[in-house]
Amino acid sequence: MGNLNTRLQTIANGYTNKGLYAGVAWRVEKAGNIIANGTSGTSDEAAKVPLADDAIYRIYSMTKPVVSVMALILMQRGQLRLSDFVMHYIPAFASTQVLCDGGTEAPTRPVTIEDLLTHRSGVSYDFLPDCLVARKYAEIDLLNHTDKNLAEFVDLIASFPLASQPGSQWRYSLSTDVLARVLEVASGQPLDQLLEENIFTPLGMADTDFYVPGDKQARLLPLFGFKTINFSYPILPPHDLTLLDGEAFYPSRPGHNALRGGLGLFSTCADYSKFATMLLTGRAPDGAPLIAPAMYKMMLANRIPESQLPLTIGSIKFPGYGFCLIGRVMQDLGQAMSLTAVGEFGWEGAAGTYFWVDPQNQLVGVLMTQFLATYLPLRDDMRSAVYAMLEDM
Repeated sequence: MGNLNTRLQTIANGYTNKGLYAGVAWRVEKAGNIIANGTSGTSDEAAKVPLADDAIYRIYSMTKPVVSVMALILMQRGQLRLSDFVMHYIPAFASTQVLCDGGTEAPTRPVTIEDLLTHRSGVSYDFLPDCLVARKYAEIDLLNHTDKNLAEFVDLIASFPLASQPGSQWRYSLSTDVLARVLEVASGQPLDQLLEENIFTPLGMADTDFYVPGDKQARLLPLFGFKTINFSYPILPPHDLTLLDGEAFYPSRPGHNALRGGLGLFSTCADYSKFATMLLTGRAPDGAPLIAPAMYKMMLANRIPESQLPLTIGSIKFPGYGFCLIGRVMQDLGQAMSLTAVGEFGWEGAAGTYFWVDPQNQLVGVLMTQFLATYLPLRDDMRSAVYAMLEDM
């Protein structure tokens, strides 16, 4: 552990000492044992307070795998199916059209639950370049409508046309937000209760929620970064520690009504590691299967045809990766651009949070920082260091 942690500490310090990130935390486990765990930088940059182990982060899109796992749990119970039409749960999608050169056209088939899980629904994101539907979202600042509850937000999404025919393209999107509303309708429970009862409590994730209560507010880290998410920088801007008002678009106070499926959760490095560790086997710490063995195998299979690869978000590509029911999954090491392994899977968040799970090597890694729309290769550097020293563990 010592040599690996020293290496990770050196990499993280290289970023924080240059003022590129205020603080960085990491946790790496192999076969259930912690092999590296540490922090670099501060939780209060002005006062130079060292980053605490129990700091709470806005994890943005690392909310998505949690919501996707909840969908799999409902499938196991017979409350949901991959082939179900979304419009059967959200009637507003029955009239959603598809944008085309001449205006709009009818979808060739309805959007399914599988489409939502694999980001092939035709729904978009307002920050995607070269997407006309994304521009329509941006005109009303759709992503920041925190005044709307989940049902209202998803009905608003359904009022826009789809950017492509269902199943025809992989496009990173608000699909998981739509999925979250489907889960509420299918189960009859609010999203926060669903996740608490079925994932957070069984895994002992006491610091993960859509809210940060008053007695934990001091542990919530400030958010730095760019005011807008942009995946098509022609020239990379300075990576300065510009402080953002996270509360304005990612509220933390108990009682807010802006629950989402694609973002919104708060967590710690240790807490999210519990979720990632569960994903090694699908089982809770007591051995009970959260994800049934047959479902677990199906969960990790790539579902994106070769014609829709590589996965691309703006100018960012994920060569070698396919996409399974909960996130990216490495298929082809001949295309990989940094050290990994076949079958490695996971996802990341817009503020620099990241995790990977590697069943082959029984490896789990979680990386946390708070810089919105970061473009620096911290995650690749940290993960590559782990794989470079894997034989020494």
